[in-house]
Amino acid sequence: MIEILNPAELARAREAGALVADILQAMKSRSTVGTSLLEIDQWTKSMINEAGAQSCYVDYAPSFGRGPFGYYICTGVNDAVLHGRPHDYTLADGDLLTLDLAVAKNGIAADSAISFIVGSSQDPESAALIDATERALSAGIAAARPGARIGDISHAIGSVLDKAGYPVNTQFGGHGIGSTMHQDPHVRNAGRPGRGFKLRPGLLLALEPWVMADTAELVTDTDGWTLKSATGCRTAHSEHTIAITSSGAEILTLPTAGAGVSA
Repeated sequence: MIEILNPAELARAREAGALVADILQAMKSRSTVGTSLLEIDQWTKSMINEAGAQSCYVDYAPSFGRGPFGYYICTGVNDAVLHGRPHDYTLADGDLLTLDLAVAKNGIAADSAISFIVGSSQDPESAALIDATERALSAGIAAARPGARIGDISHAIGSVLDKAGYPVNTQFGGHGIGSTMHQDPHVRNAGRPGRGFKLRPGLLLALEPWVMADTAELVTDTDGWTLKSATGCRTAHSEHTIAITSSGAEILTLPTAGAGVSA
């Protein structure tokens, strides 16, 4: 299913996007050395409920996961890059943490992810991974305009990741989003330009470049959900939900002023 949102639905998408972004920034500010991943999940739950919104994750049970996800936010540490299930782990200085969140409000969902280094240690390899995903995301957003095609976005993202020297896995990537979290079209993180669905105003896409330092192979953790690098190398993931408008792409998951100061 590919949805094209009308102006009223797009207004609701902006509200959902701002909420997702603000929660992520609040969780980033709270993700300090000594913080538990389960604490982050509970804080996220509280913010979603206080906003009168709904989690897209807690009851989510797709074919690639083992049963309902059961938590409110994805938390990936170091070698965990996608679908990270919160567990009893305490963050340490220098951990590379990815937070991925999807929330629905007033019938429209938004999805975003951020990666950052916890504490004061600044490992150059981790910083390079994060920077590559952020630059690839910016390139994909720049390519998303009316009349362009999904392949143009994929090519833009993949070109940045390839130039940075990282292997690219195309099994999981971006996706359409709207009244449900995961919709068509699939947006691979590498591809050929000029191919695929033609973009038009009202289309919402969640673009999400992610990389692993030295492999394109994923393995599934024993929790049945968390996807990790097969070699144990570090990983990073950046994501925004965008709306295609008549003048280009509008980023819906940007935090509001002061977001992240407190939660």
